[in-house]
Amino acid sequence: MKTYKTYADLPGAPIADVPSQEESTAGWRTTRPVLDPKNCTKCYLCWKYCPDTAISVNDEGWPVIRYEHCKGCGICATECPKECIVMEKEV
Repeated sequence: MKTYKTYADLPGAPIADVPSQEESTAGWRTTRPVLDPKNCTKCYLCWKYCPDTAISVNDEGWPVIRYEHCKGCGICATECPKECIVMEKEV
């Protein structure tokens, strides 16, 4: 499993680059990913595998979920090796 030391080590783009960047898919969501950063190792697998490119990385290198583009598929939670992302029911 490839991990990245810093945001600068990430490839040029995540695996998927889809139109959700232009159109919100948040209305599809029944569950939402919630990130608990205390166990996060900044491996960026959530960013890499998000099919909607709904995860970005802030200036400190932490993953940030952009809910306006997240459809709640749960791939980020599944790929997180430290289980830092859990899916919670949308309210």
